[in-house]
Amino acid sequence: MNMENQGATADPQLQQFIEIESQKQRFQQLVHQMTEVCWEKCMDKPGPKLDSRTEICFVNCVECFIDTSQFILNRLEQTQRSKVSSSESMSE
Repeated sequence: MNMENQGATADPQLQQFIEIESQKQRFQQLVHQMTEVCWEKCMDKPGPKLDSRTEICFVNCVECFIDTSQFILNRLEQTQRSKVSSSESMSE
């Protein structure tokens, strides 16, 4: 049995598990990336607690990171939809 046929007959529960784990991995990568960017931007000197300026910087950085990520995802979806609709109109 080749791998292509094996993937087509895979257990749906296994496929769902793999998809969920992939989503978890993508989320963890995003959190790691966001933490790295915001830590470098906002953290001057580590201390026992965050001062208000640092806390505000972290909040703004995270919100900006999320907004930027959402904008990029939306733009990619729009581009993909326009490619699909133009390929459909060309095939008609």
